[in-house]
Amino acid sequence: MMLAQQLYEGVEIMGNGTVGLVSYIRTDSVRVSDEAYTQATEYIKENIGGEFLPAERNIYKTKKNAQDAHEAIRPTYSSRTPESLKSSLTNDQYKLYKLIWERFISSQMAPAVYETMSASIEAGEYIFRINASAIKFKGFLDIYNRVDETENIAKFPKIEENCVLKVKSIVPEQHFTQPPARYTDASLIKTLEELGIGRPSTYAPILATIITRNYVTKEKKAICSTELGEIVNGIMEEYFPEIVNISFTAEMEDELDKVEDGTDEWKIVIREFYPVFSEQLDNAMEKLEKVDIKDEETDVICEKCGRCMVIKLGRYGKFLACPGYPECSNAKPFYEEAGVDCPKCGGRVLKKKSKKGRTFYGCENNPDCDFVSWEKPAKEKCPQCGSYMTEKGHDPVKLVCSNQQCGFVTEKKEENEE
Repeated sequence: MMLAQQLYEGVEIMGNGTVGLVSYIRTDSVRVSDEAYTQATEYIKENIGGEFLPAERNIYKTKKNAQDAHEAIRPTYSSRTPESLKSSLTNDQYKLYKLIWERFISSQMAPAVYETMSASIEAGEYIFRINASAIKFKGFLDIYNRVDETENIAKFPKIEENCVLKVKSIVPEQHFTQPPARYTDASLIKTLEELGIGRPSTYAPILATIITRNYVTKEKKAICSTELGEIVNGIMEEYFPEIVNISFTAEMEDELDKVEDGTDEWKIVIREFYPVFSEQLDNAMEKLEKVDIKDEETDVICEKCGRCMVIKLGRYGKFLACPGYPECSNAKPFYEEAGVDCPKCGGRVLKKKSKKGRTFYGCENNPDCDFVSWEKPAKEKCPQCGSYMTEKGHDPVKLVCSNQQCGFVTEKKEENEE
């Protein structure tokens, strides 16, 4: 959201001063103005080819509760390609602008065209089926090829009807039903959007809130519930069933939209909701017992009384506190260990957060040791220059040399991989 705001407010472009690069970013409208449409079609015709323009203008259906006061998020000038602005943008700004620009330009292009084939192969009493497809015309994939579709299309096998095939090999495979994957930031936002919950401007605060309050944690990119989150969710489901359900938020937003349109009276909406909620709240306050979450004991010794300190949950996350409170009120920040040694002094590397909430890694011996890194340090050393390596990306994780002049990169091997 911060990066989108920067692109909207304006970025210093060499030779052009401060330029707003994208339209208003707090909208979920898919409507495109005539001016923007003309810009896009002119760019496509001149730089990609007239055959990539659709026969008729692409019109996309807007959701009934979309914030349509502003048109779709788009580049202010279609001619400002991501590559032409790369030197004036930070790496993250460039990635976001590239995503917006590609998505907008491709939305005004012709669809891709595939040629498909399916075949049934008899082998005694068994039938094997094969499906293959080949791309005939890239269309919008020429610009917005997010999953390398054009690279992964299978080539047609050379077979004809009633021809006899020879068996090269038979590979038996057994597949098991896999549980649903854990949510990531992207998949959770996609689900919220599909269910009609929240707005584009509220997705980031929703994610930040559940993490800050320790209802969930993030392991790599997966969102995992905590003990506190499961307890709170259980309490809410038991005592507030009318609120804790998928349809409540979406239905409430519909009601508020009707109030805004003048269709419903706000007092009626409150009158229908509050008495039931008030009764459920009183019932919860009466029956709900105090919930105790056991503190996790650590091997960190309290400097004041010698007890082993415990991990507690506070407003801003976890912290270390002495279990002897109130006799001993000693407390200090809690940092997770990164599992590697400091490349400078050999101390433990800790996972910390900056004032703006960005994760970084620093040595436990700070300020005596000034080691700090935005990327997670790896145990491996660079085979070329001996500098420490850092982990980047996922699936697969890459090891990158911290020495920019070296530039060595390799793929990280799993711990159980020989």
